Amino acid sequence: MRYLPLLHEVDQWQRDAAGRNPGVIPCHSGCSACCLGPFDISIADAATLVEGFAQLPEPEREDIQRRAASQLARVAELEPGWTAPYDVSALGEERFDRLTEALHDVPCPVLDHAGRCRLYDHRPLVCRIMGLGMRTPARRVIDNDCPIREDFPAYAALPPQPFDLEEWEDREELALETAAGNAGASGAVGFETIIAAAISTG
Repeated sequence: MRYLPLLHEVDQWQRDAAGRNPGVIPCHSGCSACCLGPFDISIADAATLVEGFAQLPEPEREDIQRRAASQLARVAELEPGWTAPYDVSALGEERFDRLTEALHDVPCPVLDHAGRCRLYDHRPLVCRIMGLGMRTPARRVIDNDCPIREDFPAYAALPPQPFDLEEWEDREELALETAAGNAGASGAVGFETIIAAAISTG
């Protein structure tokens, strides 16, 4: 199953919420407040990033690769034994949390010099749900974790917006299986890595 159309459904959820709450939600292309530090992304996210990366002009690809290599060099200083394919599970949750905290202020390597995401249409799931609370039919709640939400009181006070995440995750599982199969690693459905590694090893 293709993953990008699933991600676009999450974008539509954001647009629908913005339509119900005009002028309240500040998330937009060009805001990079939450685009700091490494964070875990799925094997489908990684494949989608690489797909978008391949479509960029060569100078932009070279700049992103330099930035990704720089971030991985800092990763190596903190976790010298963590190498390709940079499987998050190889570190374990506690060590990965320490790593992300140590690099919490490092900009995402796909940002340009103005802080705009050059792979915005191909960005991972977490980048699409970070700035808006979500409520699912199964009563799960994902909080609004936007780091600048308190600068926008109406946005910070906005209740979680409804989205059928459980049904979406059922289809996501098929996309993860497809991505793992395309990578020749059918057993790696749960594989997670970071953006810098996806760019550098993809």
